[in-house]
This record gives sequence, C-alpha cells and structure tokens, in this order.
Amino acid sequence: MKKKIHPPYGPAVVVCACGERFETRSTKSEIHVEVCSKCHPFFTGQQKYIDTAGRVQKFREKYGLNSKEEK
Repeated sequence: MKKKIHPPYGPAVVVCACGERFETRSTKSEIHVEVCSKCHPFFTGQQKYIDTAGRVQKFREKYGLNSKEEK
C-alpha cells in the first residue's frame, strides 16, 4: 500500500435518532444514523413508521391523497 494516502482509522461514536450510542471504528469520529438495532422493527418486533425527508408527504401530494381514509 502507498504511504500517507489513507485517512486515519480510529475510534468512532455512533449516535442513533432514538438516543442509543455505541462505539466502533471508522475514519470519522462521530456517525449519526436514523435507525439502529435497538429501534429497528426487525429486532424489536414492533412496527415503526419512518418518513425520510418527507417522501410520504410528497407522494400524497403528487397523487392527491390527503388523508389516510382514502384508498
């Protein structure tokens, strides 16, 4: 490998939107995530509705679906 071209690799803290924090290793010192193993529906067995960047609202506006009752 070439020397002095790779970023430093060290400890990193991962912070989830639910408040969970854990340590790992990365080239960044802090990583922010939306879903972790403590709050992901696959691991918890509970359904959780996640709307990333308003995608659902954009879809509803695009197709004229303003309420949940409409099907």
